Amino acid sequence: MADQLAEDIISKVKAHADPEIGEIGPDTELTSLGIHSLELTEIIFDLEEAYDIEIEMNTVEAWSNLKTVQDMVEAVRALIAKKA
Repeated sequence: MADQLAEDIISKVKAHADPEIGEIGPDTELTSLGIHSLELTEIIFDLEEAYDIEIEMNTVEAWSNLKTVQDMVEAVRALIAKKA
């Protein structure tokens, strides 16, 4: 079962994903969601705003470093912990 942070991030990802995808979970690969670079940037902005963090990566780095929804959750969790 996903924790609250994971559920919140899944919700934000789902808002930008192809609606035909169906269920999105921590192991869902970002490339399978029909999310292009502009949408990934919008998701990153949403996360920065929601958690008052700064995600310093360009879109190319984001795609190469973030393969699954869980990777995104762990990256956000690490930035939140670093800020605390």
